[in-house]
Amino acid sequence: MDDTVARALAIGPDSSPAERTIDITTLGARTGIPRRIEIWFHRVDGRWYLSGTPGPRSWYANVRANPRFVVHLKHGVHTDLPATAVPVDEPARRRVITAILDLQNRPEIAARVARRQEFDDWFARSPLVEIVFDDEELQTASSARDG
Repeated sequence: MDDTVARALAIGPDSSPAERTIDITTLGARTGIPRRIEIWFHRVDGRWYLSGTPGPRSWYANVRANPRFVVHLKHGVHTDLPATAVPVDEPARRRVITAILDLQNRPEIAARVARRQEFDDWFARSPLVEIVFDDEELQTASSARDG
């Protein structure tokens, strides 16, 4: 694994919005047509996740229908990483949503949002999947950082 890729994926609570911004390409749930969007990704407990504000999201419907997708790194390194979207169980969901809201409710981020983000709403209605990269080296690097 290239060091620039490892650095781009090593985001944490103090990473800037630019550092956590990626594009993803999913296949349309109904059409099968590739769809590319910009989104933030998160790293919690050494694992990577995609989420969004509460409510229906097309990207989420797409990865539920077709879990294979591509992560496009952008800032500092431009590379495409094939991945799979994996459902998140309730204990992990609670941890990840808490970490995401800790970030969302920071003053510098919250200033961009109309209201404070509430845990119960996010927990009940936000899309959330784990990103599992195809590259075994990325999986090994993630496991090594966890242990």
